[in-house]
Amino acid sequence: MLGPRLLAQATFGLERKQPQFSARHVITRAQACWGLGLLVPVLMLVVLRPGSGSALLTAAVAVGYIANAVFRAWLFWVGSDLEKAPGEHPSDCDADLPVYTILIPLYREANLIPQIAEALAAIDYPGDLDVKLVTEADDFETVAAIEAAALPWECLHVPASEPRTKPKACNYALPFARGEFLVIYDAEDRPEPDQLKKAVAAFRNGPPDVACLQARLNFFNAKETRFLTRMFALDYGLWFDYLLPGLDRLQIPMPLGGTSNHFRTAALRAIHGWDPFNVTEDADIGIRLAQRGFRVKTLDSTTYEEATTRFGNWLRQRTRWMKGYMQTWLVHMRDPAALVRNAGWGGFLGFQLFVGGTVLSALLNPILWLTFMATILFVPGSAAAHATMETMSVAGIVLGNALFAYLAMLGPYRRGWLELSPYGLLVPFYWLLISVAAYRGLWQLVRNPWHWEKTAHGLTRMQPAAHVR
Repeated sequence: MLGPRLLAQATFGLERKQPQFSARHVITRAQACWGLGLLVPVLMLVVLRPGSGSALLTAAVAVGYIANAVFRAWLFWVGSDLEKAPGEHPSDCDADLPVYTILIPLYREANLIPQIAEALAAIDYPGDLDVKLVTEADDFETVAAIEAAALPWECLHVPASEPRTKPKACNYALPFARGEFLVIYDAEDRPEPDQLKKAVAAFRNGPPDVACLQARLNFFNAKETRFLTRMFALDYGLWFDYLLPGLDRLQIPMPLGGTSNHFRTAALRAIHGWDPFNVTEDADIGIRLAQRGFRVKTLDSTTYEEATTRFGNWLRQRTRWMKGYMQTWLVHMRDPAALVRNAGWGGFLGFQLFVGGTVLSALLNPILWLTFMATILFVPGSAAAHATMETMSVAGIVLGNALFAYLAMLGPYRRGWLELSPYGLLVPFYWLLISVAAYRGLWQLVRNPWHWEKTAHGLTRMQPAAHVR
């Protein structure tokens, strides 16, 4: 009987205890009313006054797009301080290290079992490591591979049920965690050897309200010649090396990165774990920690993972991320006043620009391009409206994409991967691909909000640590 109770708690625990933070229901009635209340007047204005209405709408779209780019530039500037936090130096007292739980959720990843064993063996942690491999009970191939490898770690089997998501699997494993601290690693991850010791030092020397540390992520195959791989590396370099540290320094709620999230286990249990219905549970839990009075900070340590090399794989992964950011924004905007109380006005505005702005920019980007092309191809009835639409669409495209490209070119600087910088000039094309993923995510949000599109890993052999620096 323990299995069914654990499964019910893993699936519905957050919804039962704090339904306002559960993404099981996509949109509330109040949100639907507000959305219609804003949409109907805009449509009426465009229909009744097509010239001026379209011009105003184009101006609003351009301003929103540029605002997101400017906010990212500000975060980059704030997060570019390379000074290392004093609390992040690994402790010299290895005898005083606490039990540390490592959760590795697996699904259809039998091919990665040898890499998991290799990566875990490389971790330098003299303390007690509580490693748990978490599989789906009906993933027979992965279960068989673990048994055949005779690994010395505990393997937990999550009974097959919907939603079949990573956060539900982590929730199922959480009651078994023995560690004072807990970290999530993906199957292909290779953390730097001293990462756990750095996390212990940062937790012990930092403020007690810090419940989570986000390590930096990047790719061991970043320098492959494929376009997607290099653009992905630029994206991650900017995101984890500059933007998230910027959020940290400004104390703006931080969406986490899916792996290498180091938690105080007690804090994780206090907020009832992850949301199994949110397909970017990492982003959501970072905001939810802020809503509960906890802080999230970055950790100066890198985990190397695999950048996908195939477009279909990339599109499925990016679609899920975009859909999850939409879910996260909708969940935490159910009660805007509570978000202001818990995160402050700065945190509230930062959430709109960083979480909402990430999705909005991807959705608005093709609209600006289409508007610009329409002003060239079609003769409008109003010369003033035409000029406004053309000017604002060009301003949005040029200023927004120029800032995004410039930041992408600076992204690899911290790692010394300067040969990747010229690829930042291709960011406008990459952003169009992200827009495809955003619209695909929006469609899935309506049709199948909890569907977890699996990203295939193990397509590139993990390299020795010396080769990824």
